[in-house]
Amino acid sequence: MVVSMHECSAAVLAGGASRRMGTDKAVVTVGGVAMSRRVADAARRAGIVDVVQIGGAAGELEVIADRWPGAGPLGGVITALAWSPTPWVLVIACDLPHLDASTIGSLLGPAGPGVDVVVGVTDRREPLCALWCVDRALEQLADAFAGGERAVHAVLGGLAVAEVAVDGRAVQNVNSPDDLAMARRSAGRAI
Repeated sequence: MVVSMHECSAAVLAGGASRRMGTDKAVVTVGGVAMSRRVADAARRAGIVDVVQIGGAAGELEVIADRWPGAGPLGGVITALAWSPTPWVLVIACDLPHLDASTIGSLLGPAGPGVDVVVGVTDRREPLCALWCVDRALEQLADAFAGGERAVHAVLGGLAVAEVAVDGRAVQNVNSPDDLAMARRSAGRAI
């Protein structure tokens, strides 16, 4: 079963502290476009209509306040699932400037009955590039969070996970000024 675009919304996580970058990663530009917008644009090119930003400063996207600012990405994922107007929500980190519609589309195929989350995989799982079933995952994530868990990868063990191989470049995150310089050079070559 393939999830259709009308069954899917998208949330860009942008509430992190950006300590290694030294400035808000969501608004840093690559190829002249803020990273959070680049990620949102990739979701829209994949056909997802409802796209918001979870946490972070207001910018070009509608911002939904993170219920637990500063408490790590799991709180942002829970916030996204609680917000979602659709049965499935794609949750993506704001610092994936090379994410593309094709990668997002590949996550839709394995979604369906019995699947809690579809996770992109390179040489490891990429839990901040994942498609979550709201009905199947929200309560389990909230329970884990209430129990003190803050890491998204740690909660995957208790969920029915479908994995999809994705191009490592598409999910390569930009955490530091050096990463940003590389991403900018790469984006310049792609233009």
